[in-house]
Amino acid sequence: MNIYDWLNKHGIEISRHQLIDDAFTHTSYLNEHKQALHDNERLEFMGDAVMQIWVSEQLFRKEPVLSEGQMSRYRAAIVCEKSFAALMRKMKLGQFIRLGAGEEKNGGRDRDSILADTFEAFIGALYLTAGMEKTEIILDRYVSPIIENLESLENTDYKTRLQEYVQSDIRKAVEYRLISESGPSNNPVFVIGAYLDEVLLGKGTGHSKKEAQQMAAKEALKILVK
Repeated sequence: MNIYDWLNKHGIEISRHQLIDDAFTHTSYLNEHKQALHDNERLEFMGDAVMQIWVSEQLFRKEPVLSEGQMSRYRAAIVCEKSFAALMRKMKLGQFIRLGAGEEKNGGRDRDSILADTFEAFIGALYLTAGMEKTEIILDRYVSPIIENLESLENTDYKTRLQEYVQSDIRKAVEYRLISESGPSNNPVFVIGAYLDEVLLGKGTGHSKKEAQQMAAKEALKILVK
């Protein structure tokens, strides 16, 4: 089976097309096979744009109505590397990626970053080749179930949720700083702040730095996501 057989099974008939081939071409393959014309990096850009607008629209239309903060948080949890890599595994598309020998040997075919980039490139290529109507066949089948069950996106990793929320609008990282430390050595109490561009988003307290960071992120989310 190749990617065109896979598409045919989903009711999408496409004659062999350069953009679809490019979508599954990792840069490591291009470096070793000069006959390959393009890698998938430009298509990633297109795929990200398609996913941002499509997911945003689905969240906007969802009932009961979601707040702006909720939409931003859920979109960040769906349009991200972890989510896209999981989708690639569910769709069994990793088998079609063209990798260089070194990348293949080092386990690149199952690496989240490569899977996620390829997913974006595939969606971008499908949109440019077949249009949004055909692209939605795939998105409706594989991504809509996530949107129908948003509760599955909830987790207690507040640091990850905060970072995803921030990165849905700006490409910056949240920084965690120790504000104070008290108590005996066998039972210390740490107070840590979550900062973005020198702005304190929230403070958290815990008996370990990791716990305090999670509490700081939780407090920041309470303030940001209303």
